[in-house]
Amino acid sequence: MIQILISGGWMMIPIVLCSIVAVTVIIERVWFFRRNRFHQEADQMLALIQQGKFSEALSLGGRNSTLLLRVLAAGVLARNSEPEKAMESAGIAEVSALKRGLMTLDTIITLAPLLGLLGTIIGMIDSFGIMAESGIGQPHAVTGGVAKALICTAAGIIVAVVSLVPYNYFLSRIERYTELIEEYATRAESVFHKATEKS
Repeated sequence: MIQILISGGWMMIPIVLCSIVAVTVIIERVWFFRRNRFHQEADQMLALIQQGKFSEALSLGGRNSTLLLRVLAAGVLARNSEPEKAMESAGIAEVSALKRGLMTLDTIITLAPLLGLLGTIIGMIDSFGIMAESGIGQPHAVTGGVAKALICTAAGIIVAVVSLVPYNYFLSRIERYTELIEEYATRAESVFHKATEKS
């Protein structure tokens, strides 16, 4: 395996670096989403808010700090002023945290195949340089050079394909979490409005 990578030429170095960065981002995002899975704590916190038990709601949010609970907690803390704006601001911050690293992954998905193609072109140029010097008397040297050059393209495409699947998965999770934030924030807003009307 290492020998194949070496035979791909020096352009394999940035492709390998891209793969390392992609794997790092993927592992970090998987860990992030596992840590912020939707649990019943969000329903419990909303129920406490509906019952007017704001201290207990904040305590629950402190014990189980997930992005959804943090948004609801922002509304509780600002319940006497502008809870909608507080939750909206917190929601924007949480969605921004959800998207962290995805721009890097998107760049690698685009960049890796281009690096592979560039490596192949450089390898082809070297092969034709050999042909120009020695004529067609060494066909194995030329075809061997072309075969090595194509390793770059294959490696770049592999990195892009392996990165694309988790990237799309993360996008779907972000969309789902965004919908949940909007849903729970809207439900909490109605509770805060009712509490204001009563007071």
